[in-house]
Amino acid sequence: MVVLSVPAEVTVILLDIEGTTTPIAFVKDILFPYIKENVKEYLQTHWEEEECQQDISLLRKQAEEDSHLDGAVPIPAAPENGADDLQLMIQAVVDNVCWQMSLDRKTTALKQLQGHMWRAAFTAGHVKAEFFEDVVPAVRKWREAGMKVYIYSSGSVEAQKLLFGYSTEGDILELVDGHFDTKIGHKVESESYRKIANSIGCSTNNILFLTDVTLGEESDFLFQDGI
Repeated sequence: MVVLSVPAEVTVILLDIEGTTTPIAFVKDILFPYIKENVKEYLQTHWEEEECQQDISLLRKQAEEDSHLDGAVPIPAAPENGADDLQLMIQAVVDNVCWQMSLDRKTTALKQLQGHMWRAAFTAGHVKAEFFEDVVPAVRKWREAGMKVYIYSSGSVEAQKLLFGYSTEGDILELVDGHFDTKIGHKVESESYRKIANSIGCSTNNILFLTDVTLGEESDFLFQDGI
């Protein structure tokens, strides 16, 4: 990453994560496989917990909305007939999660469960987040110049905080002023950036969004390809 010459009107740096602050390989080869390999065990271990049940309810609602899609995997209602039904339901959730991940979907329901699973992995020390070696120095430089730094990623806010709190660079959450995820809107929608600007208390013209994803159309926020 080359430290950019930032336009004078920019007071906020908005960072994407995958491919921007963090190598795509870390996400694709470590974080996502961890979910697929451990989701069944996680559900079996945490099934009775309220948080897990909330995750499943959200996934079930998403599955109902997806029922018209080819290959969609339904999630049945709560089991009533003992262990066999429970295992069938757990398998349905596992199949639904894997189906969504196979399509690289960014649904809030999926991201919420993934965030909770990653929290367990990070706090247990099983996983440490990786950053490009020049990300932290660049963020420090921007902050020293008086700019604020926020994160905007399709990954849940909780997952974002885990990445910055449990990394090979240590706990670097203090370098980030705030976090946004798809609950505020998708990254391809200009309205999302207006909402972010309103939340921060600035104009969209004051925000520079850094991401590895390019768009073929202009929007009313400053957009920089790459970091």
